[in-house]
Amino acid sequence: MNKITQFQLSLMMFLEFFIWGGWFVTMGIYLPNTLGTSGGEIAMAYSTQSWGAIIAPFIIGLIADRFFNAERILGILHLLGAFLMYQMANATDFTIFYPYVLGYMIAYMPTLALVNSVSFNQMKDPAKEFSYVRVFGTIGWIVSGLVISYVFHWDSRQAVAEGMLKNTFFMTAIASAILGIFSFTLPKTPPTSHAGHKISISDILGLEALKLLKDKNFLFFFLASILICIPLAFYYQHAGQFLGEVGVSNPAAKMTIGQLSEVVFMLLLPFFFKKFGFKKTLLVGMVAWGVRYLLFAYGDAGALTFMLITGIALHGICYDFFFVSGQIYTDSKAGEKFKSAAQGLITLATYGVGMLIGFYVAGKITDANLLLEGHHDWNRIWIFPAIFAVVVMVLFALFFKNEKIEYKE
Repeated sequence: MNKITQFQLSLMMFLEFFIWGGWFVTMGIYLPNTLGTSGGEIAMAYSTQSWGAIIAPFIIGLIADRFFNAERILGILHLLGAFLMYQMANATDFTIFYPYVLGYMIAYMPTLALVNSVSFNQMKDPAKEFSYVRVFGTIGWIVSGLVISYVFHWDSRQAVAEGMLKNTFFMTAIASAILGIFSFTLPKTPPTSHAGHKISISDILGLEALKLLKDKNFLFFFLASILICIPLAFYYQHAGQFLGEVGVSNPAAKMTIGQLSEVVFMLLLPFFFKKFGFKKTLLVGMVAWGVRYLLFAYGDAGALTFMLITGIALHGICYDFFFVSGQIYTDSKAGEKFKSAAQGLITLATYGVGMLIGFYVAGKITDANLLLEGHHDWNRIWIFPAIFAVVVMVLFALFFKNEKIEYKE
């Protein structure tokens, strides 16, 4: 891969995740403060990610993989996304906002697979080259948070009260339009399947990989993956809202600490995997979920701010040690025949089914703990996902039998 292509792919990744991080983190602050939404409505908005994840395989399998170059469909989806994001910024009521955010996530979630397809198609050795391109996606997410907090100050208390967070949607719309246009200049990535080749629903959803569930160990891992997404949803949906409500300054910037830790622990993952094995690595990830929420429950924006920052910084362990390790485990169990199908099935189960349940539960619990003047009893709220994460960890520890999995760097 030459330097020009590497630059193109890196810029593509940067914009892809700058877009996602530029509105998704602060939406939990924006909705209740500007549109006056309830916890249930916030849950509806965030659950559009899950609906997008469920619908995405159909867009990729039925359209992108058969009829169009990946870079072209990427460009079209981001141009459509720019329009929908602009409409979200101008929405004055949640009933108007929701159809646009749903349409946007249905358009956006397939692009996560498309940017990977465009990248892999240009690489001679993806195992060595992809990480150097993908890291710019994490950088893009971090930069978006820093821009919101330290350049424009849209997430300050006064700015939030004035509705300035709507500008995050305008910023994202501009970035999406830029990536949409830029996508048509990317290296050509032709369809992987012929238009005449029949693709079944089973192929698209990876249902052929269900055979792997006959393995009891994989079945327990599969169920744990769905269940652990319930406490995960609390973080994605309410962490930004929580930080803003308790008075933490620059919450969007503070949240980027999670992405920084994700990079660090991604580098440490091979060591942990080789030293402690798959089961212990996953258990550490689950423990981190419980610890994070206890830190959120008992920390504050005063003398105990360090507890909240530590909870955010645990994101690297929470995400990498469970989800990335899980992808490695799935790959090792699937074999060559079911590799793609198995990864698709896990993605559908976690970001689709698991997160959908999690967003709903988080919304219900948050609404049930609403205090006067729009504030919440966050101590009680965070205890729920903490306990749930510990229960999942105990069940996994009891029923999953340790097995040796090779980690290929």
